[in-house]
Amino acid sequence: MAIGNSQAKNPLALLRQLEWRVRHAVENILSGEYRSAFRGRGMEFDQVVRYEFGDDVRDIDWNVTARLGEPYRKKFVEEREVTLLLLLEDSPSLNFGSGAQSKREAILELAGLVMLLGAVNGDRVGFVHATPDGPVFREPVRGRGSILQAAASLIGRPAPSPAAAAPEIPWKFIARAAPKHSVLLWLGDFPPRAEPEGWVVMRRRYQTMGFRVDDPWERELPGERQIAAYDPASGRLVTLDGGGADRAAHAEWRGARTASWESLFPDPLSRLVVGADEDRFDALVRFFHTRMRAGGSRGRW
Repeated sequence: MAIGNSQAKNPLALLRQLEWRVRHAVENILSGEYRSAFRGRGMEFDQVVRYEFGDDVRDIDWNVTARLGEPYRKKFVEEREVTLLLLLEDSPSLNFGSGAQSKREAILELAGLVMLLGAVNGDRVGFVHATPDGPVFREPVRGRGSILQAAASLIGRPAPSPAAAAPEIPWKFIARAAPKHSVLLWLGDFPPRAEPEGWVVMRRRYQTMGFRVDDPWERELPGERQIAAYDPASGRLVTLDGGGADRAAHAEWRGARTASWESLFPDPLSRLVVGADEDRFDALVRFFHTRMRAGGSRGRW
């Protein structure tokens, strides 16, 4: 499902249409996988309790299980909810779209889906919306209604002007915006650039993840000899002849972007790239399954 113009004007209606799909997936497709992959917990051991369906199999105490003849798991002092803080870097370059949808429309839908997943699973969800006009912050909240309202307010915000400068991300504020060990999910365009100052500290404080949407033209230039497109970053119409020089420059840019992206999120399980022409929810489900198959601590937020 895509965000069309009419749906973008009524973000709550869009979210309610997406919600049934999210709930069905959590209850039937993902089942306990979402809980295991994304639910945080304290690390201080408390006691051993009988294993119940849906508990994380990685917590099974095999010595006690072998001795008693039925599965038992380790319980920790603090088994807590996830606090999920979305950082949406709303740069003018997200306005680009070679197809029916811009990258911004696609990434807003992706943000809405993640927030709905948090709502269905009883997590706390908030966001920082970094715009050229300054950041907007919504404190992490729990509850379907509150999270739906927060998601609607994010999706419904107008796009920045194509002529606007890139937004500044308030990293010092973000470092205090959520409890330690929360999930910081950064969504944006991620052009080639230097690592933000303090990013190492941010990765220690939070479980950091990155979600990006790619336009088909970013992955591969069309085969036509003449390509005319509006460049939202420069605010002008550009024409490419599709020759070797253009394709070489495109490949160089793509390589630099990939290197920057992987530097920010070295673990492949901490980053997701979705095409603007792909189903965002299917991509999320595959992302969760991949994390769970990897197992270990990498399988959690």
